[in-house]
Amino acid sequence: MESNKITVLIADDNEDFCDIMNSYLQTEKDIDVVGIAQNGLKAIQLIKTKEPDVLILDIIMPHLDGLGVLENLNDIQINKRPKIIMLSAVGHDKITQRAINLGADYYMVKPFDFQIFIKRMKELVNDTSNKKMTNKVQQKIPSVHFTKNNSLEAEITNIIHDIGVP
Repeated sequence: MESNKITVLIADDNEDFCDIMNSYLQTEKDIDVVGIAQNGLKAIQLIKTKEPDVLILDIIMPHLDGLGVLENLNDIQINKRPKIIMLSAVGHDKITQRAINLGADYYMVKPFDFQIFIKRMKELVNDTSNKKMTNKVQQKIPSVHFTKNNSLEAEITNIIHDIGVP
């Protein structure tokens, strides 16, 4: 990170979303947007040249989708792998799990609160500054996902018991 700023690359085919995200990130004094890509191929190119700390990656893009970008990052040599936050309008469990398995560090469903997004991004960068920690984070995310499902199942069971069904 240059001068302790978090460098960010935005990869999303929605130009309006990129402009809004860029404008919002520019209000943060410790964040520097180093590039915007509106397709997956451009994202790969900018990752190689800009070496961002964080890649904000949409799942649906032309030429190469977000999952394709993740697959490419696993196949190429890069000096510095960014922390990857996947964004999607779809919160499908299989897609989420595949993105995590391919190396995404975090997954958010659009629309989202920008303040929470910034908070999560900073936590991700600060908690995983060591490359060895990345694997631990990737392993924890699926277990958190399943824990939430288990909590939901327990909650539903409790509700069923509360209404009198054994």
